Amino acid sequence: MNEILSLQDVTYTYSPEDTDMRKAVEGISFTVNDGEWIAIVGHNGSGKSTMAKLMNGLLFPQQGEVRILGEVLNEENLWSIRSQMGMVFQNPDNQFVGATVQDDVAFALENNGVPFEDMVLRVHESLAQVKMDQFMNSEPHHLSGGQKQRVAIAGALALKPRILILDEATSMLDPQGREEVLATIHRLREDTQLTVLSITHDLEEALLADRILVMNKGKKYAEGTPTEIFARGEELVELGLDLPFSLKMSKLLLEQGVYLQEEHMSEEELVKDVWTSNFNK
Repeated sequence: MNEILSLQDVTYTYSPEDTDMRKAVEGISFTVNDGEWIAIVGHNGSGKSTMAKLMNGLLFPQQGEVRILGEVLNEENLWSIRSQMGMVFQNPDNQFVGATVQDDVAFALENNGVPFEDMVLRVHESLAQVKMDQFMNSEPHHLSGGQKQRVAIAGALALKPRILILDEATSMLDPQGREEVLATIHRLREDTQLTVLSITHDLEEALLADRILVMNKGKKYAEGTPTEIFARGEELVELGLDLPFSLKMSKLLLEQGVYLQEEHMSEEELVKDVWTSNFNK
């Protein structure tokens, strides 16, 4: 697999002149391969959002380097690299600038000098990808939370990025909106081999990732597959993270004497195990 993004011993402090101030991120190193979905999780203040800004060139490290698409990110190549990255933030309302949905998706394309004919095609394609093409002429503030976030994703996808960064992109959504957005991202990744970095405190969302990076107090606490990370159980709770519902339910059922073959991370696997082990004997 080809490396598409990496951080090498990256450190950043918001007030570097204050030697007593804790570093926002300290000594962070990890690598992302082309087509991977990486989830970066941690409690508030753990350094997640700072890492997102470092990866997108909104901040530059005071130590170490950020390498994207084979180049060390710097002020000279910032715009060419950023044009190959899409970013979706926590509150979609903060990203809307157009009077209609199609105007909003077209905004970044206009700024990047995309020819009009190509721009029209990209707007239609990206909105169709997130199943929002029927709302092209709608005003963004009339949409639901999940619909707004899908439009924000369409705006990022219209740029045809190699990497999509989601910075707490589902945290303000209701359960239905959250499910819509995650299903959209999952489908797009399957269809296009898009590389996804999801910065989140939601471990249910992290279950979708190939690998999980756990942050704590600005440092990398753990890294591994979802199975490896969730095997830590109470360690994650002590860090201020909430375990996935199905894993918590598995533990409660086992404590109550219900036989399970193992603890489960997905609700579907849990229901199947409960049914086959206890009601289908």
